Amino acid sequence: MVQQLTRPAGWEALVERSMRQVVDAMPTLKYLYFGGKGGVGKTVMAGAAALALARQGRRVLLVSTNPVHSLSGLLDQDVFGRATPVAGVPSLWAHEIDTRETIERSKREIKEKIDWFLKYAEIRTRADAFVESATMNPAFEESAMFESMIDIIFRDEYEVYVFDTAPTANARRLLGMSAVYAMWVQKMVRSREEARSLRRLLSYSKKDEADPLLDYLLRFRDRIEAARRLLTDSALTAFFFVTLPEALPIAVIRRFISWFHEFGIPVGGVIVNGVIERGLVTETTPQFVLNRVIAQEAYREEIARAFPGMVRAVVPLFETEVRGVPVLERVAQVLFA
Repeated sequence: MVQQLTRPAGWEALVERSMRQVVDAMPTLKYLYFGGKGGVGKTVMAGAAALALARQGRRVLLVSTNPVHSLSGLLDQDVFGRATPVAGVPSLWAHEIDTRETIERSKREIKEKIDWFLKYAEIRTRADAFVESATMNPAFEESAMFESMIDIIFRDEYEVYVFDTAPTANARRLLGMSAVYAMWVQKMVRSREEARSLRRLLSYSKKDEADPLLDYLLRFRDRIEAARRLLTDSALTAFFFVTLPEALPIAVIRRFISWFHEFGIPVGGVIVNGVIERGLVTETTPQFVLNRVIAQEAYREEIARAFPGMVRAVVPLFETEVRGVPVLERVAQVLFA
């Protein structure tokens, strides 16, 4: 039997303002992010939102910034490494960012900068050791992913961008990278200006020398500042948290919502996923399912206390795996009910 496409009974009161109402009230909204603890359905919700917006006739790009991609599995077609038209949905494209290619490109760019600096400083050594040291940093993959994300945004080829992000801890660092970068670049620019000033003072020649490293830093600073403005503009950007009615996912997003506020990233709301319909329970329902239903209803009260006025949708646990556009259409109907 096909499950009804409605909010689960008894959960309606959580949704004071729905996903549809939020999106309709913000016609300028262009960058939608979906995050949360691992395994809560971020990819499915991002895919459903992108599909719903594309069905409105808007040109939409669905992007995965999660190193462990699952968009290809969700859509049942290969979207790895490039923006790919989604079969059966004329206005929708999907793209899993190629993390390996992104990292290799970043390594090449860093090596060019270090090579130039060593030559400029007349230091006789090879750049490889410095490159290896810089790129072994655990944050390097996230910074490379951030660079790819803002590349896609700045190309500005679509009306709406929907991002399926990594589990929330990584997503918070990914999006907060703009603030960290801005501070780092500002210090680097000051250091380079001081070094150039001192070099000119000690040199016999008083001609102005080209400084490609400083030029790069200044361009990078402008680029990061532009990204920060976009990511903190509540008219353009909204981050939606996805949770199951369970203790750990709720605790995770409660903590991370406050962290997002610290970075000034607008929070669009909370989506509760995987709710078991009470109306489907019968005398023959197994005990473990009954136990889950009772536990979920207890967590419904906790969600109401933790996220007052923030719940945008309650999505039931579907009777089948969500895979392929037809099933995703059903999720989109509930998400935007």
